[in-house]
Amino acid sequence: MVYGNSDINFPKITSQLAYEVELVAKIGKRGKAILLNEAISYISEIAVGIDFTAKDVLAASRENKGPWALAKGFDGASPMSAFLPVSKFPDLSAIYFDLKINGEQKQIGTTSLMIYNFAEIITYVSSFMTLEEDDLIFTGTPARGAGLIEKGDHLQASIENKLLLDFKMM
Repeated sequence: MVYGNSDINFPKITSQLAYEVELVAKIGKRGKAILLNEAISYISEIAVGIDFTAKDVLAASRENKGPWALAKGFDGASPMSAFLPVSKFPDLSAIYFDLKINGEQKQIGTTSLMIYNFAEIITYVSSFMTLEEDDLIFTGTPARGAGLIEKGDHLQASIENKLLLDFKMM
């Protein structure tokens, strides 16, 4: 993971790097088998992040029944903005977020359009594992706009029209 607005080196392992803008929920307290009606109380902060995938590496791993982690676990694979307190968001079901690449709007979404909301994601994940304070959960990307980036691309991600993540792929 990369925090803040530092430029990121394009990974040498791929020639097909895909991006997806996502909100990131930071867990504020320990929990296991968290009930749906209590799940939101486990979020302490929210950030915006980019979930990168090395598509060619993923395809090769799938073909050989290998681990997918190589396609998502490289240096710089998950850049994130600074976190904002959850209290800054009066309605977690109506958070606007977006991604621009080289000044062009590529992805726009709101949490109202998410397939699974924050509470559902936390409840589901905590049914399999204990969530610890400071754990991070990437929540999913808007339905349209994911695509490939290249060296030199300038990525800017915002929450509620506030630019929070701003970096170049070097």
